[in-house]
Amino acid sequence: MNSTILSSLPGHSQLRRLVALRGMAVAAQLLTLAAVWKILELELDWQPMLLTVATLTGINLLTWLRLRSSKPVSNSELFAQLCVDVLALTILLYYGGGSTNPFVSLYLLPLVIAAATLPARYTWGMAAITAACYSVLMLYYIPLPHNHHHDSDSAFNAHVMGMWFGFVISAVVVAYFVVQMAQAVRNRDEALVRVREEILRNERIVALGTQAAGAAHELGTPLSTMSVVIGELQHDATAQPEWHDALTILDEQVRGCKRILDKILANAQDSGAAVLLPADKLVAEVLDEWQLLRPTAQYRYRNSDAQPAPLVSADATLRAALMNLLNNAADAAPQSIDIETHWDANRFMLEIHDHGKGLSEEAGLKAGSAFFTTKSEGRGLGLFLANATVERLGGTVRLFNRDTGGATTQLILPLAGAQS
Repeated sequence: MNSTILSSLPGHSQLRRLVALRGMAVAAQLLTLAAVWKILELELDWQPMLLTVATLTGINLLTWLRLRSSKPVSNSELFAQLCVDVLALTILLYYGGGSTNPFVSLYLLPLVIAAATLPARYTWGMAAITAACYSVLMLYYIPLPHNHHHDSDSAFNAHVMGMWFGFVISAVVVAYFVVQMAQAVRNRDEALVRVREEILRNERIVALGTQAAGAAHELGTPLSTMSVVIGELQHDATAQPEWHDALTILDEQVRGCKRILDKILANAQDSGAAVLLPADKLVAEVLDEWQLLRPTAQYRYRNSDAQPAPLVSADATLRAALMNLLNNAADAAPQSIDIETHWDANRFMLEIHDHGKGLSEEAGLKAGSAFFTTKSEGRGLGLFLANATVERLGGTVRLFNRDTGGATTQLILPLAGAQS
């Protein structure tokens, strides 16, 4: 599984934070033991304490390797990881004075982490475990040895410093987790909003697709009738020569409509698999097809990049999206439109410049929304469907006004070799 996907999974994110905190805890434990040995000059039972720290380090390493797996991290696993930390802390405190050790307040940290990341039953379970460990350490522990080189005041000051250090550690960890969890909640809410919007958009697209299939079936008969009538009129065009050009245009439009319907049926029967095409070839094919459907539209096409052109994953929906964007630009202004293509190692960019009045403030905010249109006879679906198609392919569509006048439609697609 992709590492980016893994990093976004809630369980993996929480366990990754726990691994980072445990790494810092191991470093703090080693520094504390070194300070006790060198500064306070206390003789503790070092072997089990160092073995505990080494074991905790090994578990942290194994946990870090486990994070590379795609297996979900369950609440039970997170709870077990916290129990390991509680056990390690209990062993260290047992050999370091038990409940008299100023670091005994660190029992609150796994409880806070459990409350922030796990359901209530796990939090209460952690509260029971930490309370039990604390209670046991009040009765069973190895007292701290008395240092004859330091008086009682020095021992008391060292105890106070230990309490201060324990508080600082607790405050930093609690603040860290509160900030991280607040950010996680915000990210989750944003993700839910995006998913909800995507579901609503997909429902609209499915509904439109169902209606389009019905319309394609129903339009076959009237188009056939129109084709027959146009053919008969063309035979009689000798009597009315002025009809010849108009009938030719009508015949081309009817044939174009039939081609579109045939393509819809073919795409419905096909698997819909995309094919890899050079970007310039795809644009050229779409422009040729668009010119057949809109013979009066004028455009200037400029390719500003060197050959060979990169490969783009193209399917029927992408072609339809490009046609919709071209139609929108042509409808915005009667003048010719300028089309430019660029690419680099990762993406392909197509820009359509019209020379109309530009986008109003409302159009700039709502462009791409379903059923929003600035055209008197529009339905507000062309740009909406184009947006949905391009986003599904990992790209973006952006509309903006140019300083020199007119609007630009910018389409950006990831190249086939750069998609993850």
